[in-house]
Amino acid sequence: MIKFTGFFKKFLKDESGQSLGEYALILGIIAVAAVTVLVALKDKLITTFTKIKDAL
Repeated sequence: MIKFTGFFKKFLKDESGQSLGEYALILGIIAVAAVTVLVALKDKLITTFTKIKDAL
């Protein structure tokens, strides 16, 4: 348990690499982009899935 606590403290103090805030920002940008693409392609997606459904 002591090794884990020491590792956790060392991990929190380490400032190299990406921070949690940067990861959250990237995730937010990806989510907005995905929603935008899905909204833009909504009609094509509905048509495509309707064709697949009818073919089955």
